[in-house]
Amino acid sequence: MTLRIGIPRALSYYAYYPFWKEYFQGLGFETVVSQKTSKQILDHGVKEAVADACVPVKVFHGHVLDLKDKVDYIFVPRLVSVNKERTVTFCPKFLGLPNMIKASIDGIPPLIDVRVDLKKGRGELFWICYRLGRQFGINLWRIIRAYRTGLKAQARYEEILIQQYTPVEAISIMEGFEKPSELQSPQLKFAVLGFPYTIYDKFINVDIISKLRKLGIKVLTAEMVPPKQLLKQARKVRKNLFWNFSNQVLRAALYYIDNAKVDGIIHITAFGCGPDAMVDKMIELEAKQRGKIPFMSITIDEHTGEAGLMTRVEAFIDMLVLRRDVS
Repeated sequence: MTLRIGIPRALSYYAYYPFWKEYFQGLGFETVVSQKTSKQILDHGVKEAVADACVPVKVFHGHVLDLKDKVDYIFVPRLVSVNKERTVTFCPKFLGLPNMIKASIDGIPPLIDVRVDLKKGRGELFWICYRLGRQFGINLWRIIRAYRTGLKAQARYEEILIQQYTPVEAISIMEGFEKPSELQSPQLKFAVLGFPYTIYDKFINVDIISKLRKLGIKVLTAEMVPPKQLLKQARKVRKNLFWNFSNQVLRAALYYIDNAKVDGIIHITAFGCGPDAMVDKMIELEAKQRGKIPFMSITIDEHTGEAGLMTRVEAFIDMLVLRRDVS
């Protein structure tokens, strides 16, 4: 009988899903992804998570519950670092996520809570995959093939992203669906920035990217910036931040301010997220001082309403259209 590995459609899903999907399938397992975020998933997550958790963590709990009776194992990695930057790590919610899930939700399948810390040295990701494969009795050559297949899938995924597709669109393309049509003659260009699990979860952010496109806005995100360009932006910051996604967002903001001639920046933050609050202020200051680019911050939580959010967004667009026409 083929083992079924559940992958929650939340948090790191939007960054590393292609690698882990192909790796697990290469080992001979079936991967099962939780359903898209819904009111039911969010409500269940809010009920199970600790009260002071941010909404992305609450949503993750809901996705684990969605997989509870569908799989043999649930993949909840303990992400520490994914690059060689010595001072950069993931925020505490990633470091302690397996512990939170085990403590909060009863009766779930065993967790695959592999620790991912790539600062340990070259080839560390392979050894992580090797040890994980051996736990299931998989032989060396099959692990090697699965690992290589995962790397190729992740590389392909990142190539699609820099062609200005979102992670959701890139995954769809890799699964054989048609590429979405490009926006014709956009009236404005916005950098929409934030952690991937807030930017691309359509339910918790009321599908803001699609709504902006319908309003004639070309949307650019952090994942659309080539990794080498992001690293170059690090030189412009006096001190790098401690958190992986925070650095990505801040560096993308600097790239768009200096190179892409965007008309505005929208930063989507999660209520109660400390790293988000710091990045938000830094982007606001950089947009004002470096490029005099209009900036708007949007904070989301489990109570975010579509009407109020879109009223602010539409007013922001109207002001920028008026500004352009006057100038």
